[in-house]
Parts: sequence; C-alpha cells; structure tokens
Amino acid sequence: MALWLVPRSLVTQLMQLYDVPDPRKPGRVIRGYDRPHARRTARLCAAVAQRLGHSASRLRDYQIACLLHDLGRAGLDHTLFGAIWSWARQNGIPTRPREWRAAHPDTPYNRETDAFLERYAGDLAKLGIPLDQWTRQQVEMRLGYARSLSRQLRTVRPRLREMGVTWVPWMGRIMLYYYYPEKLNRSPAWVRELAEVLVACEQFEAYSNRQRGQDYYRRSKETLSEAFAYLDKLRGEGMLSPPVVVALRDLAAEGVFDGILAEARGAALAPRELRYLRGLQTT
Repeated sequence: MALWLVPRSLVTQLMQLYDVPDPRKPGRVIRGYDRPHARRTARLCAAVAQRLGHSASRLRDYQIACLLHDLGRAGLDHTLFGAIWSWARQNGIPTRPREWRAAHPDTPYNRETDAFLERYAGDLAKLGIPLDQWTRQQVEMRLGYARSLSRQLRTVRPRLREMGVTWVPWMGRIMLYYYYPEKLNRSPAWVRELAEVLVACEQFEAYSNRQRGQDYYRRSKETLSEAFAYLDKLRGEGMLSPPVVVALRDLAAEGVFDGILAEARGAALAPRELRYLRGLQTT
C-alpha cells in the first residue's frame, strides 16, 4: 500500500510553506511547528482513502491538501498556544467554532475569536498572557481557523503554482471540516468522505503525538484506546461515518500504521499496544 502519492521533492517544498516571518522579530523565521504531524497525517489519509476506493488522480490532490491541512497555524507559538488551549480545556471552554456557537448562540458567525477574548480577557491576564495581536492570532488559529487558513492560502498560492500544484476549491473545504462541518453541506459525497478521512487520521495521529501532546495540552501519556474512543465520539456526533472509522481501524489492526505511530511517539510501540492494535480487526 502506497502511503506516499506525492513526490518527496514536492513534499519538502510544501512543508516549507509552514515557515513564516516572525512579525515580532524582523529577519527571524518561525519554522512550521506542525510539519511532522502534517507528514504523518498525509500518509495515514492516503492509506485510508485508498482502502475506501478513491482514484489515484484524486488521491494525489487529496494528499497535497492533507499535507497543508494545518497551514492556518503557520506561525504557531507552541508555548503561548499551549497555555491558552490547555487552560481552556481544563476549564471546559469550547475550543472549536461549532462548539463555541452551541455554547454561546448569541455569538455572530465568524466572531468566535472576539467573543473568546472579550469573555476571558481577565482570566488570560491572570495567567500572564498579554492581550495583544500575537495572542489574538493564537486564538484565531482555533476559533477563527477559516480566516487564518484563507489568509495563508492567499499568501502561498503563487508558490503553489510555481510547484505545479493546481489548487481547487474542494481541497480547501476538506481542510475546514473539523472546525466548520457546515461548509460541506452541499458538497458531493466523495468530498465529504475525504474530509472525514482527514479528520479521523489527523485526530488519530494527534492522540499519538507525544511532542504535540506535551506542548499543546500538557499531556503526559498517549493512549491508543483514547484515540479510538474519540473517533467513536466523533462518529456518534455525525462527524465521521462508519466506513471511514472501520477502514482506519482495519488498517491499524493489519499493522499498516505501526511505523507512523512509533514516529509520533518517538519510540517503538509497547507489546500491549501492539496487542491492542491487532485486536481491532472488524472483518
């Protein structure tokens, strides 16, 4: 099973799009924090989408979109971002736009970042977090992700053309599905399925990603059972369809993802985790 459908030279060029100038320090570049996560997610997505029967020509464009799915977080300050969102999770504060609107239906659409900062300005100040433009950008990377991603895509589009990449609208829509599922309401079924695959694989990798877990959420342990429990939760919410979850589980059970998971952990999987994976087979 081919986990890379895009030439490695193009992958390298695409990953460089995550590097942006630091607006606070002229001449300094902020290296893309999410590069390893994006690479692993793109490999997972290719395998699951192949298993679901998508064509090779579609899968190439899809893997490019998966590689860039976190482009809206270019310039992420993992210390500040982690401080904000680990605090929010600990206090039961919504961290996605759709969750925020469910909890605060009076918030105008696309104004979730402003509402968060207005509501929690005092709490953030107590944490020693400055209420400046840099903090706002870190908040927007979650609660205003559509704006953040759109801004970055506009910036990099000329470079994509130079790479020979033709960007089509569905590629951007699938990148927004986790935060804005409503944007796919009128999309073809195959676009929705690829968006679900991206969410499933991105979350599966994130739950296994030791560095991201430590930096983002102050997590001290990665558990595969928790990863699949979260995927089941998303399935219950209607975000993931059964075929997508089954395909991911079967591939994990077959050992296709062992190497990727070990990369995410930074160490070989323990025997008990391998036994857990082998026991996931649904067919």
